[in-house]
Amino acid sequence: MLAERLPPHDIQAEDAAIGSLLIDGNAITRVLGFLEPDHFYRERNRWVYEACRALFDRDDAINQVTVSHELESKGRLAEVGGSGYLSYLVSTTPTSVHVEHYARIIQRTAVMRRLISTANEIATIGYGDSADVDAAISHAEDLLFKVRTGHTGRDFTPLRSALDSYLEDTTSVPEAGDRSRAPVLTGFKDLDALLGGMHRSDMIVLAARPSIGKSTLALNVCRNAAAEGAKVGIFSLEMGREQIAMRLLSAEARVDTNRLRRRLTDQHEDARILDSIGVLSDFPIYVDDTPVQTPAEMRAKARRLQMEHGLDMLLVDYMQLIYGSNRRGDPNRVQEMSEISRSLKAMARDLNIPVLAVSQLSRAIEQRPSHRPVLSDLRESGSIEQDADIVMFIHREDKYTSPDEWARERPGEDFPRNLAEIIVAKHRHGPTDNVRLVVREAVARFDDAARIGVRTSEHV
Repeated sequence: MLAERLPPHDIQAEDAAIGSLLIDGNAITRVLGFLEPDHFYRERNRWVYEACRALFDRDDAINQVTVSHELESKGRLAEVGGSGYLSYLVSTTPTSVHVEHYARIIQRTAVMRRLISTANEIATIGYGDSADVDAAISHAEDLLFKVRTGHTGRDFTPLRSALDSYLEDTTSVPEAGDRSRAPVLTGFKDLDALLGGMHRSDMIVLAARPSIGKSTLALNVCRNAAAEGAKVGIFSLEMGREQIAMRLLSAEARVDTNRLRRRLTDQHEDARILDSIGVLSDFPIYVDDTPVQTPAEMRAKARRLQMEHGLDMLLVDYMQLIYGSNRRGDPNRVQEMSEISRSLKAMARDLNIPVLAVSQLSRAIEQRPSHRPVLSDLRESGSIEQDADIVMFIHREDKYTSPDEWARERPGEDFPRNLAEIIVAKHRHGPTDNVRLVVREAVARFDDAARIGVRTSEHV
C-alpha cells in the first residue's frame, strides 16, 4: 500500500553532494542558491550540510577538518558518525564536478516528499465538513502553489535572453572584454566628478520614496557602466527580467515605455529599437529576478557569477525585499534590516566590487513641510546609514509642489519640472554635495544637467 512505501529519497546523491563539498569547499556556491538543509532525507547529512553553510556564512574554509570542528562545536560530531563518516563521504565521491547534479536530485526528491505531504493535507481538507467548496479548493491550490514556488530558485541569466523574447528570436552576441580594477563610473558627469566613480568594496545606497525613479536611475547606472565594459550583475527582487529589459530598451532607444510594451511603435521607432537591442545585447549585464532571496544566497550567486563571467559591480533592487537568514521574515524588522545591510557591505568587500543597493524611504518624509530626505530618514531601516560608504537620495520637488504653489513661494524662479536632485548625503571618501539630473520618465532615463548647491569639504 501507498502508506507502507518509503518516501522518495536518494542516499547516494546525498552522500555524493556532501562529499563534493568536503573535497572542494567552493563548490557550495553552485548549490547554495537552491539546496536547503531540509531537502536532505538522512538527518546526519542534513547536519553536515548545515555545518558547511555555517562555515560559508562566516567566510571560513570548508573541508573535513573545519566541518568536523563545526559539528563538534554543535555536539553533533559523534551523532553523524564521527570524523570517520566524513572520511567515508570523501572516499566514495570521485569528484566534485557533478555537485550541482547531485544537489538537483536531492532537491527533486525533497519536492516529491513535500508533494506527498501536501496531498495528505489536501485529502484532509476534502474529508473535512466545510460547506464552502470554493474556499476548500482555494486552500488546496495555495498548498500546491507553495510546493511549486518553494523549489524553483532562479539564477543569473544574460540580459540578451530577455531582449530575445521581445524579438522572438535567438542571437548569439559575444561578451565584452576584461576591464581594469578601476572605480566603476556612473556615466553621469557631475556625479562621477563628485564621487570619483563607484569604488571597489563600497556599498552605495540609493534611496527615495516610491515613484521617484530609484530603479530607473539604478538601471541607467548599470547601463552606463556596462557600456564602458564593466560586467554588471542585477538582483531584481521587484521587477522581472523582461520588465528590466523593457526599461533598458526604452531608455536606449528613447521610445516611450508604454508604447514599447504595447507594441504601438512606428517604423522609425522600430528601427531604433532594433539598433538598441543590438547595443544592449553586447553589454555584459546579468539579471537574477528571483523574488525571495537571503543575503547568503545572493552572495553565493554573485561569487559564482564572478568566477564564471567576471563581475565589476552589483545592483540590488531593493533592500527591503530581501529576507533575513531564516527566510521567514524577522518580527524585529529593524534588526533584520541591519543583518541585511551588513551582509551587503560584506559582499562588496568579499567580491571587491561596488554594490549599489536601492532602498525605500518611509512615508515620514511626506508628513513634514520639507520633503527633502535626510540621513535620519534611514535610521528606521537598521544600520544602513552606518554600513553604507555612500548614501544618495533622489529628491524631486515637482512631485510634491504644484507650479502655482511654487510661483507663490518662489516668485521669479523657474518651476523644477522633470528635474531631480541627487543628494549625496554621506560620502566616506570625500565631500558631499547635490547634483542635478534631468528626468525623462516616459523613456525611463536620467540625463546630465547643470549642477546645483555648494560642495562641502565635510567627510561623513
